[in-house]
Amino acid sequence: MSSLHSVSAAIVYTKCDPIRQPLSFYKAKTKPHNLSCSIRHPSNKLRVPALKSDPSESHHTRNFADDERAEKLPLRQKDANFDSGWLPAFPHVLVASMSNFIFGYHIGVMNGPIVSIARELGFEGNSLIEGLVVSIFIAGAFIGSISSGSLVDRLGCRLTFQFDSIPLILGAIIRWRTMLYIASIPGILVAIGMQFTVDSPRWLCKAGRINDAKTVIRELWGESQIDSAIEEFQSVCKNDGCNSDSRWSEILEEPHSRVAFIGGALFVLQQFAGINGVLYFSSLTFQKVGVESSAVASLFVGLTNFAGALCALYLIDREGRQKLLIGSYLGMAISMFLVSSAIFCPLDEQLSNNLSILGTIMYIFSFAIGAGPVTGIIISELSSTRTRGKIMGLSFSTHWVCNFIVGLFFLELVEKFGVAPIYASFGAVSLSAATFSYYFLVETKGRSLEEIERSLNVKA
Repeated sequence: MSSLHSVSAAIVYTKCDPIRQPLSFYKAKTKPHNLSCSIRHPSNKLRVPALKSDPSESHHTRNFADDERAEKLPLRQKDANFDSGWLPAFPHVLVASMSNFIFGYHIGVMNGPIVSIARELGFEGNSLIEGLVVSIFIAGAFIGSISSGSLVDRLGCRLTFQFDSIPLILGAIIRWRTMLYIASIPGILVAIGMQFTVDSPRWLCKAGRINDAKTVIRELWGESQIDSAIEEFQSVCKNDGCNSDSRWSEILEEPHSRVAFIGGALFVLQQFAGINGVLYFSSLTFQKVGVESSAVASLFVGLTNFAGALCALYLIDREGRQKLLIGSYLGMAISMFLVSSAIFCPLDEQLSNNLSILGTIMYIFSFAIGAGPVTGIIISELSSTRTRGKIMGLSFSTHWVCNFIVGLFFLELVEKFGVAPIYASFGAVSLSAATFSYYFLVETKGRSLEEIERSLNVKA
């Protein structure tokens, strides 16, 4: 199941990433500030600058004929801020993203039947065993993440998705509760939907399927990008040797070891910054201020997550990955210190409760705007074509190990030390994550995957 989850993170941004254009696309820009946007549609890249007025001309000396021609252009060509480059990729990304829904559904539905399962198997009341049963999926997630790297390298993302859908479908069908086996439906949709998606042109070039790569580039990037894109892909593959299968030992060699270290460290910091603990404890936090319904509490959390994701969607290609990640962790740190202070020094019970709610909401929003989405994106962008699958697999397996540790010991630590010290430690880890992001990350905004790879690999 996690193989699907980790592959979906890679397919959206790298392996099957028609949105990030080849290096020649960025070179065609006439103004340096346009490099901040990596999703201009090929048909717009030369026309938009032509509609901008020359700074040396005043408003009164503009040619009326130019204005008349501009009025006749389609809206997306008149408005330089309108970006339609994502439209060809959207159906493919939508199908891939469905796997995240399946994963979340499988996790969520286990909270209901765990009581019945515990009663029938005789461990009701044993919180440690109940936690292990709920978290047992993490063992499968770890195995899936490790194996996904080799599967993607050999089969490509599209076939890997379909292969991973088989146990999802079968596992859901043989379960004994309706809400569990109904999960087979989205699994079937993913398996069928991936049949109509495309493989990454980068992976197709790596596999020697040049004509197929050209077809995908024509469909998603435009006819004018074919020759330059293929040339860049082959140039990187020639220098990096990505035509042959990579070995796991290669991620211990430079420059791959640097990216593998960054990927593992970012996921360690992300998990020990406490997102799963805060989400778990959020319902109790809401109950303290009178929100007794767990459904209402979940709605608040869900809306906050959604709002953060929308902001991330807007900011990630405008402000950059590094800046967004640093800001996200700083916001998480402030939020955790706010909650801890409200508990440590309660001036008023109602005020303390309100500050706890505010801090929790701020924390979840800050995570959703950067630490959540940016971590997977920047690791995949920094990874080379040759080792991307294995580095992503290793990074996500690290994520699941840390996820398991936090989930297993969080409640026990809260009972022993209290909420405030644990939340304060989450804030300290968040500060460490912001510092790490400042000193160890390089900005990938507005740069093609080939350009990033060349900058990291001296041989290229």
